[in-house]
Amino acid sequence: MRTAWRVLAFDVAPPLAAIAALVYIGIALVWPLWWVATFSVLCVLIVEAVALNVVLARRDGVTVGTDDDGPRLRLAVAAGATATLVIAVVVGYLNWFVADRNLRNDTAEVVGIATDVSEASATFSPQSPTASIDKATAMMSAQSAETFKKEFASVAKDLAGRNISAQAATISAGVEAIGPAAASVAVIMHGTQNSPGRPPDTAVLALRVQLSKHDGRWLVDDVSPIHSR
Repeated sequence: MRTAWRVLAFDVAPPLAAIAALVYIGIALVWPLWWVATFSVLCVLIVEAVALNVVLARRDGVTVGTDDDGPRLRLAVAAGATATLVIAVVVGYLNWFVADRNLRNDTAEVVGIATDVSEASATFSPQSPTASIDKATAMMSAQSAETFKKEFASVAKDLAGRNISAQAATISAGVEAIGPAAASVAVIMHGTQNSPGRPPDTAVLALRVQLSKHDGRWLVDDVSPIHSR
């Protein structure tokens, strides 16, 4: 019984665990060409070691696991299999858990920024004609902020001259596409415009916000209306 456990622990389990770990690493890395080559070489070496172990077992009646004169070899086999499993766990953690966590964080961040910018771009007060513009441009890249200010300067002047105010509240916002350095968010808002002597004018506004990451920070590159077809 003791011999059977030693064969299982040192002759069977380590090569199977090592091959399983190598397959897991390949899946986590999505099998790049360099890993396919590395995986093939390592698997060939493992199979050769198993075959050699079988030959020695048939010739000498002992294996790596049952040879009382080879404790260092058993230690090396166990350490190699353990190291492969540890590497597999680390690779899986970095490529799956960390990537998923970063995606969730980026998704929440871009939706929040897009919502704030959209509401600011659709909000106006004659008493503070540049307040909403300044709020929006603070979350934009330098070039986009300059373009945004130029486009809305004349609009703000016109609204202020007619004493018109506008407010917007987000109904829904969602990510259309997102990558490591770029994202697109659709924002649906309920807008209300108030003019002196007239009832409030309400409308549903749909905006698409394009963002990109600059030095680890998400900034808005463009805000454009979504036109229904």
